[in-house]
Amino acid sequence: MTSTDVTKDFVPLNIAVLTISDTRSLDDDKSGATLADRLTSAGHTLAKREIVTDDVEAIRKIVRAWIADPGVDAIITTGGTGFTGRDVTPEAIEPLFEKRMDGFSIAFHMLSHAKIGTSTIQSRATAGTAGATFIFCLPGSPGACRDGWDGILAAQLDYRTRPCNFVEIMPRLDEHLRRPKAKGASV
Repeated sequence: MTSTDVTKDFVPLNIAVLTISDTRSLDDDKSGATLADRLTSAGHTLAKREIVTDDVEAIRKIVRAWIADPGVDAIITTGGTGFTGRDVTPEAIEPLFEKRMDGFSIAFHMLSHAKIGTSTIQSRATAGTAGATFIFCLPGSPGACRDGWDGILAAQLDYRTRPCNFVEIMPRLDEHLRRPKAKGASV
């Protein structure tokens, strides 16, 4: 079971929120607003917030830019994780992962199953890392965003969470990019 170590200081992160939808605007994006409200209420900074259509290349363009941005520590997407023809979030983002986070999907489905039963199998929630950036892909409903944030991300994106959390390993996410070449290795 996790706990909060109150002797440690909270470390605010810069988190970007991307809503993936053909039908939403910032005025009626309840899921993106839910995530933005929750992460800022927790003490984090909303680094960026955008809406993009269900288009693989358009999604990748934004996510790649945010991965490359040193001012973005984590990305949370909402929408496009279902099975309809327009749902392409996993197809757009998973190829960008350097490391896949299978446990996120499992934990999300466990939480979701407790609330919506077997309907949870209609979600392809996914997560991973790219560069030094965590990426979490949630379904497009405000309820799923609340469950994902409240049940998983709030604790894992809090440095005080014990026994472990994502924040404490962030400085080591890009170790593979900083390794010196072995003597005699070619480019």
